[in-house]
Amino acid sequence: MKRKKTQAKAPEKTRGVTSHEEARAWLAERKIEDIECVVPDQAGVARGKMMPVQKFLDTPTMSMPGSIFTQTIAGDWPEDDDQFQYDRADRDMHLEPDFSTLAVVPWEEDPTAQVIHDAYHADGRPVEIAPRQVLRRIVQLYENRGWAPVVAPEIEFYLVQPNKDPDYPLQPPAGRSGRPETARQSYSIAAVNEFDELFDDIYHFSEAQDLEIDTLIHEEGAAQMEINLRHGHPVVLADQVFQFKRTIREAALRHDMYATFMAKPMSSEPGSAMHIHQSVTDLKTGRNIFSDSNGDPTPEFFSFIGGSQKYLPAVICMLAPYVNSYRRLVRSASAPVNTMWGYDNRTVGLRVPTSSPAARRVENRIPSSDANPYLAIAASLACGYLGMVEGLTCSDPVTDGANDDEIMLPRGLLEAVALFEDCNELVEIFGKSFVVTYRAIKQAEFETFMQVISPWEREYLLLNV
Repeated sequence: MKRKKTQAKAPEKTRGVTSHEEARAWLAERKIEDIECVVPDQAGVARGKMMPVQKFLDTPTMSMPGSIFTQTIAGDWPEDDDQFQYDRADRDMHLEPDFSTLAVVPWEEDPTAQVIHDAYHADGRPVEIAPRQVLRRIVQLYENRGWAPVVAPEIEFYLVQPNKDPDYPLQPPAGRSGRPETARQSYSIAAVNEFDELFDDIYHFSEAQDLEIDTLIHEEGAAQMEINLRHGHPVVLADQVFQFKRTIREAALRHDMYATFMAKPMSSEPGSAMHIHQSVTDLKTGRNIFSDSNGDPTPEFFSFIGGSQKYLPAVICMLAPYVNSYRRLVRSASAPVNTMWGYDNRTVGLRVPTSSPAARRVENRIPSSDANPYLAIAASLACGYLGMVEGLTCSDPVTDGANDDEIMLPRGLLEAVALFEDCNELVEIFGKSFVVTYRAIKQAEFETFMQVISPWEREYLLLNV
């Protein structure tokens, strides 16, 4: 049965809500009946509890088992090894609401709100493996140096026909013309117009949640779209990507489509990325430290690039977190396979867009859209941070196409997680507990993947070997 379509709602500004009492007033004013208390897990999936508003207001701190942060995308848990030890007692952690994330859930028929939580141990320490806390840890490293990182993500995704049998390939959906796309439609307004009603819902849902879309474009693939977000604090922007993914999926379902953030959902189409624009400002003055008083690039700017070049291969497991992610990273494609950099060059992993000195930034084009936004932003910022504190230098900028050259990134998930765990500098700033937990999860996911026999194997091995 198709759900009833709700009317578009006016924007519900919530960023000013900072306390329990302000949240009580906000919820009462909107006559909210239920609230979704959510926390992003390692995959960026929303975990949590739904409860009546009054119960939430009476006890805003809730408990959940810590095992939600060690679960694989398939719903399993890693086995113990020399480093990773699963908590057999599955002890509770405490989740504290971040009231600044309070927002309506506009696709629900009953008045419902949502709020993102932070995870803490019983003794008050942050849960060091919780993705939101991992990102906070990296931001704090910047702040300890008097810096404030600024990011602006761009998220690509595909619209596809409903696919209830995973053995069948995905297909583009039909738009208002009744015909699916068959040709590349980069930046086509007409192609976007094919899905006007869907995008109207996305904009309405976003306004209701105070999510700020900068631009919407049609990307290179069939029914592949990109939404760009405005720049801001890394945790705030990661929250927005986390909420946007759910919003886009919900809107697509209303129009009998799926929205997928798989890195490579269709073999004949380009992959989907999550580009991350990054700059760093001085905490006291707000000045972009990538530009000097004359508007020229600073040593910090080149060191940020140098750190990214050195360390990005070792964090690729957070930028390309699944077996499927590496299908996107191939030569002669729109996805970069290198850590070179250049000015306004889309074939390099690190692009410096044309901008004013105040807006000088580095765009990391390597992450795929399937990445957990908290971990992808944390990983990208960590590389630049290490470059600045170590005073690293970068290579010369590339002016020609760079995607036909040597692949400078890991070619698979196991290689990627091994590089992450073996990098002492990254282990130190991310913490040993997170590194070994994340590695164990990814190894378990790879083992699950290896249990599946692919069509390629049946095609070429069944009668030939």
